[in-house]
Parts: sequence; C-alpha cells; structure tokens
Amino acid sequence: MKAIRNIAVIATASLATLCACTKKEEVTLQVKTQYGVLEGFEEDGVKKFLGVPFAQPPVGELRWKAPQAVQPWEGVRQAKQFGNDPMQPDIFGDMSFRGPQRSEDCLYLNIWTTAATTDEALPVLIYFNGGGLMAGSGSEPRYDGAAIAKEGVIGVTANYREGVFGFFAHPQLTAASDYKGSGNYGFLDQVAAIKWVKENIAAFGGNPDRITIVGESAGSFSVSLLMCSPLSKNLIAGAMLSSGAEMIPRKPSTQAEADAAGEALLKQAGIASLADALAMNADSLQTLLPPRGMAGAVLDGYFMTESADEVFEKGQQARVPLLAGWNSLEAHPAQMLQGKEPTLQNFKNAMRPVFGDMTDEIFTAYGITADEDVLSQKGLDLASDLFTGFPTWKACDYHAKTSGQPVYRYHYMHPRPQVSEKMGDKVGALAGGVREKTEAEKKADSQQNEIAPGAVHSADIEYAMGNLDTNEFYAWQKEDHDISRLFLSYYANFCKTGNPNGEGLPQWTAITKDNIDQAPVMQIDVESKEVASPEKEKAYRTLEKFYRSRK
Repeated sequence: MKAIRNIAVIATASLATLCACTKKEEVTLQVKTQYGVLEGFEEDGVKKFLGVPFAQPPVGELRWKAPQAVQPWEGVRQAKQFGNDPMQPDIFGDMSFRGPQRSEDCLYLNIWTTAATTDEALPVLIYFNGGGLMAGSGSEPRYDGAAIAKEGVIGVTANYREGVFGFFAHPQLTAASDYKGSGNYGFLDQVAAIKWVKENIAAFGGNPDRITIVGESAGSFSVSLLMCSPLSKNLIAGAMLSSGAEMIPRKPSTQAEADAAGEALLKQAGIASLADALAMNADSLQTLLPPRGMAGAVLDGYFMTESADEVFEKGQQARVPLLAGWNSLEAHPAQMLQGKEPTLQNFKNAMRPVFGDMTDEIFTAYGITADEDVLSQKGLDLASDLFTGFPTWKACDYHAKTSGQPVYRYHYMHPRPQVSEKMGDKVGALAGGVREKTEAEKKADSQQNEIAPGAVHSADIEYAMGNLDTNEFYAWQKEDHDISRLFLSYYANFCKTGNPNGEGLPQWTAITKDNIDQAPVMQIDVESKEVASPEKEKAYRTLEKFYRSRK
C-alpha cells in the first residue's frame, strides 16, 4: 500500500513538472530558440521571422560539405529581412527574389505565424522551392507563408544550395566525408531545415509533431526523396507533391557514377584539381561549372541508400498521408512536333524514337487516334505525363499500395488569366513572371489558340499558397481568387489533419489499395469536382509497362 502511495506521489510530482515545463507562454516578436533570441516583426496580423540561420554558412572549408549546426549567438538577432538567396545563374530570368544578394552563405529559413501562445501548437508547412535543382529561393513571393498562416498553419520556406554548390560530387570529397559520400548537399540542407524546425518551432507556437513538407517541381522531387531518406522520413507528419517525384523513369546515380561525373566536369572546365576548385570564388566557379540540373539523387549510403522506387515498393517510405498532383498543361505536343503540323502521324513519328514498338499501344491507351486528338487534352496528358505527371502518379500508386495511409490526388486544370495589359505584348514565363514573345511564338499564335487551354508548369503555386496578389504580371479575376481560396483551404486542412476535406469544400475521396483501379482524382478548376477514370489509369499502366521494359 505504501509502495502504491509512493508511486502516486511520484506520478503527481512528474505531472506537475510536466505541466510546469509545458506552461503556456506568449509568442512575442522576440522568440528564444535553441541557438539564441530572434526578433521579428508583425504585419497584417502575421508575425514574421525572416533570414533565420538553420546551419552554418557553407563557405570556405565548408563548401561541398554536409551542413553544420548553427553556432549560438549572444544577444538578440534581427530577423526582419530575408537572408541571401542561393548562388545561381539567371536560368529562369523571371524568378523574383527578395534576398539582399546571391551568395554561398544562403542557408536561411523564414517563418510566418499567427500563434499568440505556445500552447496553440499549430501545424507547420515547410515549402521547398522549384527550379530544377539549379535555381530558386525561399524568398520568392509565390511561396510566401503569410496567407497560409492566416489559415492557422505556420508557414516556413527554406533555402538549399543549388546547382554545382548543392549537387557536385567528387572522389576526393567522397573519401574525405564522414559518411564516404558526396553530391547530395542540397538535399542534406533540406534535412537540416526540417530538423531545425522540429527542434525550435514550438517556441513560435508550432507543433513539432505536425510538420508537413511540400515542394513544386524540383522541390516536389525533393519531397519524394525526403520521404525515403533515413535522415528525414521519421520527422514529418505529412507530405505534398506538386508536379514531380523521383520515380520511374528517373533513377539515382551510384556514388562512383557521380564521382566520375564530377571529375569530368572539372576537366572539361580546365580546373586542374579539386583544391583549385575549392580555392575559387563563388562567381568564378559558377561561371566555369554548369549547373548539374535535375540529375537525381546520389546513392551515397547516407542520405539515400536505395532508390525511391525500391523504398516505396517495400513500403519503407514515411508512412504519412500524401496529397499529390500535377497540372493539365505541364508540357504540350508542340514541343515534340518541333514546328511540324499537329497530325496524328507526325506526332507518332516524333515519339517513335522514344516509344519504339510500343508507340501505337501507348497512343491508343491515351485515346490519341485521330488528328484532332493531338492538340486536345489527350495529347496534353501524354506530353505532361512524360514531363512530371507519370512519376507523380507512380508515387501515388506506390504509396496507396504500400503505406497504409490515404492518398489524395489532384489534377490542376485552371489556366492563368491573360497577362496584365500594363505588361504589353508579353507572354507568361516558367517561374510565374513574363517575357518577350519570340518570333516563333508570334508566328505560331494562331496554332497555339488551337491547343486546349490549361495550367502550365508551376501555375498552381500562387493559387495553392494564396499568393495571387504577390504576382502583378497577370490580370487576376474573381474566379482566380475563388479557386485560390479553395486550393489554400485544401492545403491548410491537410496540414492540420492529414485530410484536405472541410466544410463547404467539394468532397475529396482518398485513394487506397482498395479503390486504386477507380482512383478518385480532384479536378481543381472553376467548377472543382472529383472524377474517376479507369481509362486514364490504364494509360498510366501502359506507360509504366513501357518504362519497365527499358530496364
């Protein structure tokens, strides 16, 4: 009896200690992290902490090394402006950045929160930018976290090293590293950002056990890898893919392949040794070494030990709810036709070097059987799937079969509106801005009008993140804002519960292993609705058959 009383006393004392440790604290504009105090600012009801270091600057001896833990600081560190943007050439001239400069010293994240007290434990969204692993930044306005913060989700964006600074491998780097690998530095930066958020977000009113990661294009490929990596897959509660996944037909490089490619790159650039490359300043190095681009991950035995296909096939990925999709006009047949008339025969001729003796079977599966199908949604679907659609579909397919978790798949259909009149005779560009029309585009305007309208690659970002007003290049209409509110609500609900559904929203049914052949897909458009298309699922299976036959 005495022992029972002692246990009760200990339990009561422990509970009191726990309550004392987790007592409610006000989230002010000064927040104490594990590394020091940050001071942010408030704007339109959202507290913003910008340019927060999550790793040491990867400069000097730390170039081409895994990110190192932040050094603690004394006093109050100002967090009122974005940190430096990653080093990168002007690959996408319409990208808009808000950092003071481009620099190797770029490992900073940004936080948007509306929490008043720490016990609110708000869910968290971390967004990783797109840009082909060559360009981009968490400071881009299209990823801004203020709108989703107003929905009760803490928004976070995080930079990672791009191009040769983030994805260069070399045998000497491999030999010198603790884990005997090199080439995945940008992905390791993403892991470091997630870990920093996990360890510190409670002080900003966030729930470290309710972190959802999302990315678009290269960011989406990254998220699929982060779901697989032993370094990150146990840190997240949910994942969202937007136009991309590291699945068939993509495959990782072995460390030996990546090392050989790095050696060849230095030789091609006339750089005598790795030591010489390390001694060069960032601008000179970037000029001499072209960006690596979307070459995929390296099987370095640390960040990745197996391909994403192998991990997902065995169900060893992060077993969390997944929301994934892509756009209706990720690519179009005109890119394959290269100026030729959009006839069925010309399209088949263009694709036969790719599909070989499966060309007719694939075209039939996609319903492309007549000239008028080439520039219809059927033709757009095939072109889009070859770019980002198929690997994203395959990630959904794997996850529904092996994770035991729900998968919510969407197809984003709504085209951007016309370019604003004040932009003149310009056309929308890949990163959400505008550019001058080429002579070929001016001549082809009449043909382009024949192509079914759709949402081009990356057009979904401003809608999903509620950031239409940050992009002045387009003449946004009421319907655009309505769609954005819908998309943002789905995102916010998913971050909160792992389920995008909510009051007043079109019902969205999850895909599981039980309904996978009748996979429900949310078509997001002016009239959003759920559809199931067994014919389209058959087309994906046919394309999968082709890719697997090439192994």
